[in-house]
Amino acid sequence: MALMDFIKKQFIDVIQWTEEGDGTLAWRFPMSGMEIQNGGTLVVRESQMAVFVNEGQVADVFGPGTYKLTTQTLPVLTYLKNWDKLFESPFKSDVYFFSTRQQIDQKWGTPQPITIRDKDFGAVRLRAFGNYAFRIADPKAFHTEISGTRESYPVADLEGQLRGIVLQNISNAIASSGLPFLDLAANQVMFAQALVAELAPIFAKLGLAIENFTVQNVSLPEELQKILDQKIGMGMVGNDMAKFMQYQTAQAIPKFAEGGAGGGGGSGIAGDAMGLGAGVALGQVLAQNLQQGLQTPVAPAAAAAAQAAAAPVGVKPEEVMATLEKLGELKSKGILTQEEFDAKKAELLKKLV
Repeated sequence: MALMDFIKKQFIDVIQWTEEGDGTLAWRFPMSGMEIQNGGTLVVRESQMAVFVNEGQVADVFGPGTYKLTTQTLPVLTYLKNWDKLFESPFKSDVYFFSTRQQIDQKWGTPQPITIRDKDFGAVRLRAFGNYAFRIADPKAFHTEISGTRESYPVADLEGQLRGIVLQNISNAIASSGLPFLDLAANQVMFAQALVAELAPIFAKLGLAIENFTVQNVSLPEELQKILDQKIGMGMVGNDMAKFMQYQTAQAIPKFAEGGAGGGGGSGIAGDAMGLGAGVALGQVLAQNLQQGLQTPVAPAAAAAAQAAAAPVGVKPEEVMATLEKLGELKSKGILTQEEFDAKKAELLKKLV
């Protein structure tokens, strides 16, 4: 009885791997002091692959399925051992299992801003982050390049290396895409596709395949972000510069008015000066519109209507007083001279008559 127990312990009938949890990429079947029985069973489950290694050389690779281990099912290993005939004796080999499931939600990001070269802006500093998913596509390459003879190889041991590969190739991805960085930053899907095109060959050398890659955020320097916002605004008005200037002026006037209303100190003078500048810009826009209207032939009825619209309109006394108070503040701050103030005052008082 003792002899039979000894024989059972030395020979393996079933070789399989039941994963106990997530995060393991490779696992070596325990073979210490044991040998595989000829005619034994190999069970490879879905989302797994198995590799037989003989004396440090990969002999055979098995996909999902159940296999009876004979010289027919192990042709390479049989060739290495020079087994050209059927045999009943046991044989010894290392067996590694590899998980081919997707390893999802792998984080990547730039801990510090990185500098890239862009054809439009030269050097640009940016931050970016996202996640990706990968799987083992070539267990032979993964065993040779990464996992080796280790008893098990977890995902955590590979995370840092893959994250470094992603960061190292961001600049190359933008350059090889041939697209301006602003276009990539505004389209994160396009940015992710450019990165995958750059990273896929590198991952393949390690026996890995990228299944999904996302860019969740791209943070730009403030000045570059302003340019991007302006580019978006231009697109909203059909890249019409005149319309874009009108839009910019209309957006700026309320802010200038708020600054002027604050009053007091140097900031009030600056606010009033910017308000005057905005008024000049708005006046130029209105003048251009008026000139275009004058150049367009006007029908007699339309001309009569225009003359009626141009007739003097009464001004409310409270509006005149508010304007005079504003002019008085500008005079006290030295922006208007006494002569300019008096001339504007006389003009406003005439509107009350």
